[in-house]
Amino acid sequence: MNNSNLHPRDSKTVSLWQQQPGLDQQQDVVYSGTIYDVVIVGAGIAGLTTALLLQEQGKNCIILEGHNIGFGTTGATTAHLNTFLDTSYDQVAQDFGEDGARTLANATKESISLIQELVERYQIDCDFTFKDGIIYSETEAETKSLLSLLEASRKAGVEAVEIRDNGIPVPFEFAVVFNDQAEFHPMKYCMGLAAAFQKLGGTIVENAFVRKTTTSDALQVAHTDRFEIKGHNLVYTTHMPPGLTVFDVECFPYRSYVLGIKLTNGDYPKNMAYDMKDPYHYIRTHTIDGQPYLILGGEDHKTGHDDPEAAFQALEEYARKYWYVDSIDYRWSAQYYVPADGLPFIGKMPGFDDHTFVATGFSGNGMILGTITGKVLRDAILGKEDEYQKLFSPSRIKPVAGFKDFVAENADVAYHFVADRLGTEDMESFAELAPDSGEVVEYKGQKIAVYKDPQGQITALSPTCTHAGCIVKFNPVEKSWDCPCHGGRYDLKGQVITGPPVLNLKQINNPGE
Repeated sequence: MNNSNLHPRDSKTVSLWQQQPGLDQQQDVVYSGTIYDVVIVGAGIAGLTTALLLQEQGKNCIILEGHNIGFGTTGATTAHLNTFLDTSYDQVAQDFGEDGARTLANATKESISLIQELVERYQIDCDFTFKDGIIYSETEAETKSLLSLLEASRKAGVEAVEIRDNGIPVPFEFAVVFNDQAEFHPMKYCMGLAAAFQKLGGTIVENAFVRKTTTSDALQVAHTDRFEIKGHNLVYTTHMPPGLTVFDVECFPYRSYVLGIKLTNGDYPKNMAYDMKDPYHYIRTHTIDGQPYLILGGEDHKTGHDDPEAAFQALEEYARKYWYVDSIDYRWSAQYYVPADGLPFIGKMPGFDDHTFVATGFSGNGMILGTITGKVLRDAILGKEDEYQKLFSPSRIKPVAGFKDFVAENADVAYHFVADRLGTEDMESFAELAPDSGEVVEYKGQKIAVYKDPQGQITALSPTCTHAGCIVKFNPVEKSWDCPCHGGRYDLKGQVITGPPVLNLKQINNPGE
């Protein structure tokens, strides 16, 4: 693998999808005062799908991407396309009624159909394939939960049946198969969407980090470090919208871990598989340049919490327990946001005018929900009603749905506002810090985020997240500073990798002074 040819993303670890060229046609902004119909911030699957569907309808759109296409979670997904989601249909039926569960099920099915349609329409070579998805239980309690999921799925209109083989060498008690699931190569697909968008006259500008947005003469204005772009409508498809918003208390950041594994015996799964653990394992196969890989994911935990290295170790132990491992060629992690009530927020941005839109809270189902985002936001901007707008509305009020999770998650945020300020380690010198590691330390009465590179050089930063003031934590796997409250991430120089922060960490040139 030639690292110089890797498509960049928001982490030091390398995903299976990054050996992928960038845009064939690099575009720059024409500084001619163009007023766009829609300005889309973020070039992951949600932004690209939204932009393409609007461009097809004759709208003049521009995508502003802070880094490069697929830089965030889109470049790190495992690209399972499912008609069942992290939030199960029995949970949705309980909180949003059986009509809500059926609407969600329709969204998942339409999303897969839309991906297939766009692949065929634009001849996108992205390994799109239909596969069975099998969920299995290993204990009596898990079987009870799986039977409930099976019944709720059928009521919602998603067909599933009991099956006698889970397709992998993991012992199980009960298994259910969902037909007509799918998988693809996410970066090939997104680059195909980008190419189609450009051919229709759309504009994509990479390395255009939007620091703030304003309104002027009834227009939306996106401000980058180099220029301003004006449009009639503004769309945030940035995973989390930047700055302080209502979503800071309604979406909770998590990281998930993935291995790309070569097997000695060629016993690669022909289906996709999922256990009923919490967090659950997710498994499939993908072939890259003729070489199949077992893709194994799981060990999720809140961003800035727990031990990323231990997560990878647990995944490797799990893999070696059940498969004949030849080598582990890829290790990577990715971030996602869990909404308080289990459903994504897609539509008009609360607290803003009627021309500002957002999509966030996709949990671990970004490819499905990012795709349906395109349809929901296209219809909203065109003034059309569709069946998903009410269910996914960012302004919905569900005080009961997700309330326990809401209290628990935000209590954790409040804890970090206080405890991290009191709990930093007191170090008399930086000599104790191992090379290629970081720590938030107390030094001459000042709290500092310190990183020592392999040569022993020190970089010192303010540890206070510029978003809401939490104290960041060093991620030894991704070599980043991660916020445990709202999931903002910074590189070793303090520059923002992923929002919601828009300002970099302050560099400290003379620690302690």
